[in-house]
This record gives sequence, C-alpha cells and structure tokens, in this order.
Amino acid sequence: MNILEELSALLTPILPVETGVFSDSPPDEYIVLTSTSDDFTVFGDNKPLIDVSEVRISVFIRGNYLDKVKQITQVILYADFTISSRLFIEHENDTGYNHYSIDTKKYYL
Repeated sequence: MNILEELSALLTPILPVETGVFSDSPPDEYIVLTSTSDDFTVFGDNKPLIDVSEVRISVFIRGNYLDKVKQITQVILYADFTISSRLFIEHENDTGYNHYSIDTKKYYL
C-alpha cells in the first residue's frame, strides 16, 4: 500500500477524499490529497534503504474547521505518520471554504 492509499483509507470515514482535485461538485466538507515528494534518504551499499513519501492534505470546509482538523491530526499521528506542517491557507471568499493544509510524511522500508 502506498501513502495515498493509506491516507485515503484513514481519512474517508472522516470526510470525502479525492486525489489531486475534487472531481465532482464538491460537498461542504472534503479533503484533497496531493503527493509532494518521494525521496530515498538513507542509503547502504549504494542502494536506497528508506523511501520517504510526502503528501499535502488540503482540508476544505465551509464553516468551523477546527474540530475536523483536530480529528484528522489525531488519526494521522495514531497511524504513525509524521506531520511536518499545519497551516491555515485562507478563507476563499468566492467559494466560502476555509482551506487548511496538513503536510505529512511516512517512511517505507
């Protein structure tokens, strides 16, 4: 299983999840997963030993987003993901969404 599949399985019970961009008419609350990097950071005998995959979780919610962000954070940390950044991006006046991002990474052997 890769990082996008893992995150989708973890987060779908909380909010609808899409990868890249939401394909249908978006609901009032949803998540978009965007892969940001895949890197071999540890080598031995000229071979990669660890693959680090990173994904940005973009949370879009019309209304108060704080409880959902807290729930998402707890689920991700409990599943042994690293959170490298959490950031309120903006309130989108044209759509009414609050946009919050959570940058995650996971190490695969």
